[in-house]
Amino acid sequence: MVQAIIDLGEKEDRILTIVKGKYGLKNKSDAVNLVIAKFEEELLEPHLRPEYIKKVRKIEKGKFHKFKSIDELRNRIENV
Repeated sequence: MVQAIIDLGEKEDRILTIVKGKYGLKNKSDAVNLVIAKFEEELLEPHLRPEYIKKVRKIEKGKFHKFKSIDELRNRIENV
């Protein structure tokens, strides 16, 4: 676990207190972690998330069919 000393303004401190209370967290450290997690979900692109990489690797292991043309694909879809 990494520890950091941060300087917060009065407004930021109040916001963390509100987040802490709203989500029933034990301390402001948990509130900071929650804010960072929300930021990650909304801002980072999916290809940067570890769960996205796992999902892509699972898809890559699947069964695939190669088609020489769109007509061949269309015939396969219509006959299934």
